[in-house]
Amino acid sequence: MERSTKIQEIVIVGGGIGGLATALALHRNGIKSTVIEKSETLRATGAAIIVQANGWRALEELGVASMLRETSIPIDSGRVLSIDGGKQEDIPLVGEIRCLRRALLIKALADSLPGDTIQLGCKVISIEVDKATSLPILHLLDGTFIIAKVVIGCDGVNSMTANVLGLKPPKLLSTCVVRGFTYYEDGHRHGSELLLIKSERVQLGQLPVHDKLVYWFVTRKSTPQVSKDPMLIKDSTVESLDGFPWKTVQMIKNSDVGSLHLSDLRYQAPWNLLRTNFRKGTMTVVGDAMHAMGPFIAQGGSASMEDAVVLARCLANCKTYTTTPGGGINEKIVTIEKGIDEYLSLRKMRVFWLSLQSYLIGITIETSSSSVIKVLAIFLLIILFRIPNGHTDYDPRRT
Repeated sequence: MERSTKIQEIVIVGGGIGGLATALALHRNGIKSTVIEKSETLRATGAAIIVQANGWRALEELGVASMLRETSIPIDSGRVLSIDGGKQEDIPLVGEIRCLRRALLIKALADSLPGDTIQLGCKVISIEVDKATSLPILHLLDGTFIIAKVVIGCDGVNSMTANVLGLKPPKLLSTCVVRGFTYYEDGHRHGSELLLIKSERVQLGQLPVHDKLVYWFVTRKSTPQVSKDPMLIKDSTVESLDGFPWKTVQMIKNSDVGSLHLSDLRYQAPWNLLRTNFRKGTMTVVGDAMHAMGPFIAQGGSASMEDAVVLARCLANCKTYTTTPGGGINEKIVTIEKGIDEYLSLRKMRVFWLSLQSYLIGITIETSSSSVIKVLAIFLLIILFRIPNGHTDYDPRRT
């Protein structure tokens, strides 16, 4: 196969939420980028995403919040029900919370980009740094080489970019999650409530997307083999809900088979975030490639969009202009490396605390965790996260 070489300014590896949000944030700052995605189409894995107040601030900065609000209703109350003890508690909710269909979020981000931004069917098989120029070189499966001024890895939990940066691979939880939609032709009766139903080994959550559509997720112990057959996923999920309310079981039975998705949960150990540089030359990472975390505080997607907003602003500030006393213009050049370092200095502690909170909550529901470890995790949650929803106060526009 004949080798061809392309030269690009900014290449974003991965066309998921993080990659598209990064491209759009750059575009809104007047910076062109190219998104390369290995699939032939843009995919929305996981059915839906819960977006809290901090995520909506990021979406406002990206310019797509208004159109997305029209596709979902606000969640105004929350409740948790214990199957084993029959106990009910209110869940305190803070700020704007909505459940968005991932496909619509992906479409909104993609449609807001210039038409030549996204390149599909481009699988990266290796990344290296040119010894002469210190620029990243991406080798694609079709034999193409891309020399990029900047590479931003948005390639998820199995990130090749993160591997090049020296980040350890995410660890596997003993918990898996099944996600899906259930459509009610005549409207559902769930109102605008977030409902969590828990047993000792299984947790089910349900949130309305709009008056006829409900998003649900079930977390339970992973099985030795993860089936990709939607009907087997549905059947095994129903079987896991022994003792759950009849209406809840029916919701799963009546779910849209095409929306079902089962995945094992992976997380990046919080302490790895503190001791990894996340920059090699002009390469860095965004989203799950940096801070894969469990879904326990519903911040994975929103944190990715925060990353995008902050990184774009830092790169936009790489060149600034100052006025001299005599009225002339002095151009002050800030290197790209320093721009990336500024981004990392703003994001490291933020994603560390998000990851730590999610990690501790994950321990409390992990079936493999000992009682002593669970008690310690609960103690740390009480001490370190006295305001459980405090992370939603973050505003990436002003950081």
